[in-house]
Amino acid sequence: MFPMRPLSPRRQAILAFIQDRVLVHGQPPSLAEIAAACGLASRGSARKQVLALAEAGLIELTPGQARGIRPARATRTSILSVPILGRVAAGAPIGADAQWGDPLTLDARLFSPQPDYLLRVQGDSMSDDGILDGDLVAVHRTTEARDGQVVVARLDGEITIKRLSLEGDRVRLLPRHPGYAPIRVDSAQDFAIEGVFCGLVRRG
Repeated sequence: MFPMRPLSPRRQAILAFIQDRVLVHGQPPSLAEIAAACGLASRGSARKQVLALAEAGLIELTPGQARGIRPARATRTSILSVPILGRVAAGAPIGADAQWGDPLTLDARLFSPQPDYLLRVQGDSMSDDGILDGDLVAVHRTTEARDGQVVVARLDGEITIKRLSLEGDRVRLLPRHPGYAPIRVDSAQDFAIEGVFCGLVRRG
């Protein structure tokens, strides 16, 4: 059975790491490798996340095997081809790089809603949400977002990924790292939502 709500960024990162290790490297990861790659404190923390993914039907576990973790079998209708468009800042905003990259073939069950494109993260301001420097974030193209969603936003011609905060007429873009300050959006600035975060890909 698939989850009724979108996966958290951290759980998406764990699922993407498992898929990459199996599909690209040909060997499932151990719990220790998952913990190290995905910023978890221990093998026990990794095990809790893995069990939750298994309960959601996204991975399969083989009892008694140290590396008995595999993605659930995908059907053809669950395969997406998603282009890489450029970079997005998890830190101070950076200029958009709109060059198209080779598309990646991905399992649609990793994402909710369906992504339109991928952007490579530069910076660590979203690390507490499990979004790390070098990750590919999946973006669903939309101009609307709710308070609390992680968004890709354009501010004075530059692109950043942050958590959206809406309080009355006040708009802020919140980092998820204590080393960064919130970005307050002034009404005179050129601001627009480019899309909402809907998943990520992390290569092992």
